[in-house]
Amino acid sequence: MRAMVGVWRWRHNPLRRRTDAVEAWLALGALLLTLCAAPVAGVLAGAAAERSLTQSVREQHRERYRTTATVLRVTPGRAALPEDDEDGRVTAHWTGPDGTPRTGPVASGLDVPRVGSRFPVWTDPRGRITAPPMDPDAVIVHAVLAGVWTVAVLAALVDAVRRLTVGELVRRRYRRLDQAWERAGPDWGRTGSGR
Repeated sequence: MRAMVGVWRWRHNPLRRRTDAVEAWLALGALLLTLCAAPVAGVLAGAAAERSLTQSVREQHRERYRTTATVLRVTPGRAALPEDDEDGRVTAHWTGPDGTPRTGPVASGLDVPRVGSRFPVWTDPRGRITAPPMDPDAVIVHAVLAGVWTVAVLAALVDAVRRLTVGELVRRRYRRLDQAWERAGPDWGRTGSGR
């Protein structure tokens, strides 16, 4: 921010170096990119994520079927399934989308599963248990997060480029100062004094 103010304040200052102006313009450009381009990129990324996820949800709804399973046997000790380590494992019976009866271990999602209890499950076209389709609210959350992350990453990238460029300008400034000191020599202050 100080460098941007410096663009205006140092316009006619005889001590202003060219690198000071470049540094100030870099700061102004980085600020404009962060305030204008990053939010636009975030909106575009969020919209792209929303379109992609919405398409995935449509495909999931076409390829997954909701049915009801009935508990046949409760597994003692509530051993967990790998995909869901909170819900008790039961042996259940359900019907696949083609009408084929199926039986197998399932995460019931019931607090206290009992023989004969019924609970909803989702199956693939072959009748195998699968995860439910993504919730439309989750699509919105993921799209917003994609947009926010895009803004944050782009802003960090712009700032990193600005810092690297300013660092190089400072290194050049010091190299020029060192060269000027070498040209002046070790006795620059005593020249012509007769000593």
